[in-house]
Amino acid sequence: MISVIIPTLNAEERLAACLTALVPAVVEGLIREVTLVDGGSIDRTLKIADQAGVDVMSSEPGRGVQLKAGARRARQPWLLFLHADCVLSTGWDVEVADFIERVDLGRLPQSAATFRFALDDFGTAPRLLERAVSLRNSLLGLPYGDQGLLISRRLYDEIGGFKPMPLMEDVDIVRRLGRRRLHRLRATALTSANRYRQEGYARRSVRNAACLSLYALGMPAERLVRLYDPHAGAAAAGNESRRPGGKVESA
Repeated sequence: MISVIIPTLNAEERLAACLTALVPAVVEGLIREVTLVDGGSIDRTLKIADQAGVDVMSSEPGRGVQLKAGARRARQPWLLFLHADCVLSTGWDVEVADFIERVDLGRLPQSAATFRFALDDFGTAPRLLERAVSLRNSLLGLPYGDQGLLISRRLYDEIGGFKPMPLMEDVDIVRRLGRRRLHRLRATALTSANRYRQEGYARRSVRNAACLSLYALGMPAERLVRLYDPHAGAAAAGNESRRPGGKVESA
């Protein structure tokens, strides 16, 4: 029933936990396939995927490009897009199955769903950020990709799917969905707080807000990459010169 698509690039730290949270849904038959779309990892990402028995395909780096490639290959009527550092909370599968049933039976209009945002960190700063994200979701109907996206193939194709963007692909697709076709589930997607811990919660939050504001004002996503991640250019160059081997399928 569900095809899970996970874009990766050097995602070894949290990938195993991300995949483990999917196991109950695989056993129940809710998830029929899991595809990891790798953008050129040089760490243990591909080894972890191989040990987990998930399908792997290669792609040019860039989350929008990777998500689009994974969706093109998916065979199931529902798609679940997840970031590799997100771990879904216990019981998520029950809530998702109920949501899918209501949409398929016409009790809900064609809609998509996201999870609640949570960070794997302790203290006041992460809790304040979680509340700010919840407020943004409520007021603006604007979840980010680290909250996952569950969407039927029918609706995904109707709105044109993910665009091959290096950044803001999540904002772009939820804008086209519109808040009336977007539901927030009670289950959470526990996301890595590493970027916030390393850069500082205030600085990282300001950087994210600046990127969103500039994008809303019309700045192309390609120009925002360096602002979002100053090391992105160097990392991409390093990955291109050190593409991993292994048995993967091309996008």
